[in-house]
Amino acid sequence: MRNNNNKIIFAGVAMVIIFIALIVIGICAKVTKHNIGGEDFVSKYSLEEMLQKIQVKEGTPVKGSVNLGQSSLYDELPEIDKYPLQVKGDADIVLEVFSSGEKAGSNYESWLIDVANSFNNNHFTTQNGKSVAISVRQMSSGMGADYIISNKYLPDLYTPSNELFGKYVETNGGDLELVSPRLVGNTAGVLVDKNKGYKSIKEVADAVSNNQINLGYTNPQSSASGLNFLISLLKNYDSANMLSDGAAKKFAEFQNNIPFVAYTTMQMRDSAKNGTLDGMIMEYQTYINEEDLNGKYDFIPYGIRHDNPLYGVGSKINASPDRKEAVQLFSDFCANDACQKMASKKGFNNNEDYKSEYEVTGADITQALDLYKKNKDSGKDIIAVFIADCSGSMDGEPLRQLKESLANGAQYINENNMVGLISYSDDVTVELPIAKFDLNQRAYFQGAIDNLQAWGGTASYDAVLVGVDMIKKAQEANPNAKVMLFLLSDGMANEGYMLDDIDGVLKNERVPVYTISYTEEADKEAMQALSNVNEAASINADSDDIIYKIKSLFNSQM
Repeated sequence: MRNNNNKIIFAGVAMVIIFIALIVIGICAKVTKHNIGGEDFVSKYSLEEMLQKIQVKEGTPVKGSVNLGQSSLYDELPEIDKYPLQVKGDADIVLEVFSSGEKAGSNYESWLIDVANSFNNNHFTTQNGKSVAISVRQMSSGMGADYIISNKYLPDLYTPSNELFGKYVETNGGDLELVSPRLVGNTAGVLVDKNKGYKSIKEVADAVSNNQINLGYTNPQSSASGLNFLISLLKNYDSANMLSDGAAKKFAEFQNNIPFVAYTTMQMRDSAKNGTLDGMIMEYQTYINEEDLNGKYDFIPYGIRHDNPLYGVGSKINASPDRKEAVQLFSDFCANDACQKMASKKGFNNNEDYKSEYEVTGADITQALDLYKKNKDSGKDIIAVFIADCSGSMDGEPLRQLKESLANGAQYINENNMVGLISYSDDVTVELPIAKFDLNQRAYFQGAIDNLQAWGGTASYDAVLVGVDMIKKAQEANPNAKVMLFLLSDGMANEGYMLDDIDGVLKNERVPVYTISYTEEADKEAMQALSNVNEAASINADSDDIIYKIKSLFNSQM
């Protein structure tokens, strides 16, 4: 009898526990508008079931005026103040240096900052008694080249990571003179999981082409390491003529198995940390300083050395004999024992036995970049949906910038791509169904942009689900197409589904979401987290440089 009583008691307690759990689940389910959230929802509901909770409207397409003029990234370069000086010199002669990030950043990447400060503290003067000082502005190798070629802003000195962008600038009209072939020694390399056992870039390239490993690399249009990697691949495919049809075909095969080309090195590193990548490209100086890299990956050097050459901009350094002398004073100072010992402590001047594998001209580099643009999608069509945040928080300058950047960025979308447009606030509106981006679709795209207005709440993740659904249906007719979403927003979702609700669906559908934040108050962490789900880029930008960044992104991805 006692056992039966115990069973009854236990059964009663169990019922109470279940009842409490159901209450708790019911309370938690009210966190989002759709009355359910978190991982339980993700595992239980499909995309189709989630869409039933979203109110979707159909816009009325109208045509807008399309600019058919020749477009150029140079036109949208931001004002130089967007990239503040890391060191600001004060003297009779001040030489400004554009420097790549690995030597003009912080911690072990601060070598040129420290050298410039030391140079300034020594109060050097020319033979004519004029004081000399150095200013340093951090600038990616590719962007620095853009400023110099466009003549929008000219520094006195330019030190990219390697000589490739220097030759590219010279070939494309920039006025450069080589002051020193090397400030500090470095090499670029492929980082591959130690368990793979690869020993050469050829082995790595073959493994990628055979779909045996996932590899990430940076955009060769902006990254010196990425450009070096591109040319190394082409040289590997055809050493006699890296621009041959055979080399282009093999590169397309290689590219077909690349999960993504990273917009930034940080994006690529995050993907590696998430376990998505078996390998990536990186400079040795970074590799040796990061235990999470050198402990897990082997370093296989490739291409030309990254010896950080120093160039002078001819029109600036030749303005007077004193300026020319000042340049030599700084170059000699960088080469002294104290500065070189400092560089070695920060990870430079390693791998000194490694020799550059090839010689290349500026014309070759320009043509290699053209080959990259034509073959980067390996012949695949692209299906893309743009998602425009039209909530109340986007009113005013953010929405104006969103419209302008979409309109200008559209010039970089190839005609053979399939493109659609969504807007959202409380609800979601399909402004333009997916169609080939010919002149007719582009006119409708512009018309939809012109009519965007801000109001209401922010149902960002509802809009993402609708975009995924649009892409999924478009893929039925083109299953091999490359797909992507672009979310342009301030990132402050406060309606509908939340990221925890949709990340499982995104993973299942494998649609990368590129996010672009438009305000300083944007929830940048949420935007980054959304992009991280399927290894896409997240761009934080303000009104000064958003147009240039979006054009660069479209140029590399579409």
